[in-house]
Amino acid sequence: MSRKQLLIIVWAAFSLLPGCFVRRRHVATPTAAVPNRPLLTATKDELVQRLHEIYDPIQSFLMRADLSPSVTNPSQRAVTDYATISAFVLFRKPDEIRVIGQDPVLHTTIFDMVSMGNEFRVNIPPKNRFIVGKGDVPGTSSNKLENLRPTAFLAALLIQPPDPATGITLLEASTEGKDAVYILLIAQRNQNQFRLVRNIYFDRYTLQVTRQRTFDPAGNIISETKYSEWKPYQGIPFPCEIDIQRPQDNYEVQLTVVSMDMNSPQVTPEKFVLNQPEGTDLQQLN
Repeated sequence: MSRKQLLIIVWAAFSLLPGCFVRRRHVATPTAAVPNRPLLTATKDELVQRLHEIYDPIQSFLMRADLSPSVTNPSQRAVTDYATISAFVLFRKPDEIRVIGQDPVLHTTIFDMVSMGNEFRVNIPPKNRFIVGKGDVPGTSSNKLENLRPTAFLAALLIQPPDPATGITLLEASTEGKDAVYILLIAQRNQNQFRLVRNIYFDRYTLQVTRQRTFDPAGNIISETKYSEWKPYQGIPFPCEIDIQRPQDNYEVQLTVVSMDMNSPQVTPEKFVLNQPEGTDLQQLN
């Protein structure tokens, strides 16, 4: 049998197969879902510059927000949502932050936490406890909300531009269905090696920051923060909706900005002094 005859037989056999053995599918182009929204383009340097435009003008702020915490129980695959409370967040460059949580009805303080450099202090009046420790000390309380750290808010609320002196930054363009993003991958130099420390996501339809992830040395996610509803405050853009997820600590905090006073003269150094109240039990975390 010649090769030509064999090809004819094979073609005839496939043409007689029932339709159920043949499946045709159309591969949609990445932008077909939103044809009226053109993708914006930007270089790595232009995206880094956008981060500077967000971060550099902020010297301090006084924020009032609604804070909604939740706790995850991985073994039971359950999430417990807690009541929304009122929160006041004070920030002052380079790394001072204070977060005060209050009962929205009684206006009594539920917690008061402050971080200056690598040290944090937390006052929990309902439990008559005062906690002091270093910012990198892991939480040990079975009550996950007691493991909240002011440094977690600091890392989530401030989107710092990459420092070229300490590492390298790469750019990835990702488009899947309706989602089209630029991703800045920030790697930090550790002797002769680099490790991924942060990813920053930009919506390619607006070039606004939508997400920030931080990683530990093993590549596991420390925090994932989502940003939306960006608005200008005193001419400085800031997100009104902030969702902070800490998968290793099994908690999540959602912040909705109620008011924001950017570069406020009220944010003075003494506002970040938190002394142990008399009669409270001191817990030193090493």
